[in-house]
Amino acid sequence: MSQEVVITYETLFEFLKIERERTDLQRLEPNFFNDVINYIKDKKKILQAKDSSPFAQEEKRKTERQLENIYKIVKELYERREKKIISMALDKSRTKSNLIDTSAILKEEKVVLDALTNLLDTYRDAILYSVLNEKMPFMHPLEDKKPREDFKTALELKKQTKLVRFTGHVPKFVGPELEEYGPFGEEDIASLPVEIADVLISKGRADEIKEE
Repeated sequence: MSQEVVITYETLFEFLKIERERTDLQRLEPNFFNDVINYIKDKKKILQAKDSSPFAQEEKRKTERQLENIYKIVKELYERREKKIISMALDKSRTKSNLIDTSAILKEEKVVLDALTNLLDTYRDAILYSVLNEKMPFMHPLEDKKPREDFKTALELKKQTKLVRFTGHVPKFVGPELEEYGPFGEEDIASLPVEIADVLISKGRADEIKEE
C-alpha cells in the first residue's frame, strides 16, 4: 500500500517537476484534487486571520506569494496532464483498443478521457465513412448553448441501426471504423448503422424493414 502524500508547496512543485520530465502521466493519490482544495483553504485562513502583529503580517505576505505560485503550479500541472490525456484519447480513438494504459489517471480525468474519446470516435466515423464512400462529410456542429445535449444526441445517432433488405447485388465496402461490409446479394437482410442504411436506401440499393 502506498504511503499517503501530504500536500505542501514543496510536494506540489515536485509533482510538477515529475510531470514535466515524464512523457506518461504520473500516478497521484485518488483524492489529489480534494487535498489541493483543502491545502488552499488552509492558506487562505492565514490571510483571513485578524492578528495584526508584525510576525503575522509577514506571514500573510509570505502566504500571498505562496498562493500566487501555488495557483501557477496547479494550473501548469493540470494543463500538462490535460495534454497527455488528449494524446491518450487520440490513441484510443485511432486504435479502437483498450490496451492504452490509464492506470495513472484520476477519476475526474477519466471522465474527460471518455468524453474526448467518444467525441473523436463520433466525428472520425462520420468523416472517414463519408470520404471512403465518396461522399462529403455531413457534420452537425455542437451548439454553444447546449453542448452536452448535442453530444449525447450525436452518440445516440452513432449507435442506431436499421434493418434493410437488399434489392440487388452490393459489393464489399468500407464502413466508418474501417470495418468491411458485404458483399450482399438480392433479398439479403442485414442490420446496418443508420448512416450506411440511409445511403443504401436513398440509392435504391436496399429497402428498410420496419420492425414491429
